Amino acid sequence: MKEYHKIQTVYLRNPETNFKTLLEGEFAKPEFKYLANCDWSWSEKIDGTNIRVMWDGQTVRFGGKTDNAQIPTFLLRELQDIFSKEKLATQFGTEENTCVCLYGEGFGAKIQKGGGNYIANATNFILFDCKVSEWWLERESLEEIAEQSDIGIVPIVGCGSLLEAVEFARSGYRSVVAQNSDFIAEGLIMKPQVTLFNRQGERIVSKIKYKDFGKFDSRESQAVLKTMGV
Repeated sequence: MKEYHKIQTVYLRNPETNFKTLLEGEFAKPEFKYLANCDWSWSEKIDGTNIRVMWDGQTVRFGGKTDNAQIPTFLLRELQDIFSKEKLATQFGTEENTCVCLYGEGFGAKIQKGGGNYIANATNFILFDCKVSEWWLERESLEEIAEQSDIGIVPIVGCGSLLEAVEFARSGYRSVVAQNSDFIAEGLIMKPQVTLFNRQGERIVSKIKYKDFGKFDSRESQAVLKTMGV
């Protein structure tokens, strides 16, 4: 199953800061500019490692962001416990040409710098997308899969224009997923309320991160929020 497509940040990056900050107002894609004032659905961006769970009707396989990516052994064991052959067969069937790929994040302790804020002493998988053959599933179907599989799904934290999403991420917000209630979320993933593709066949999805605005790291951010009484 194909690797997950690249998600482009809303704005172009500034070469003068070694691409660490943004050229605000300069949209990275013409589609973003055209759709900027439409309603987009915002989900929490999880700071983990990209995971693919692939099912062909007979065999379950696990992959990372790329085909060459190595999944940590402790996370692989967790995935094998969560996604048994029997569970996937019940959900998606055993027909020979079945082609299902669940996309999610492996997150928690020992994954990324702040992974322990999500789960202090363990790891888990959280779903953010699914493709069946050539069809991307809608949110309602993703929620059904998550419920049937007894797994988490990235939470929807807002809805509005791209410009509103940028301001929401710039201000920083507490992660809905993290056990640490003061942990600042990595950012947002934004999708149009209606699934859209450009003329190259690319799905229109965007992202924005808190750190794109040159903000402090998570511990400093938490301290600032506390002094503000947020």
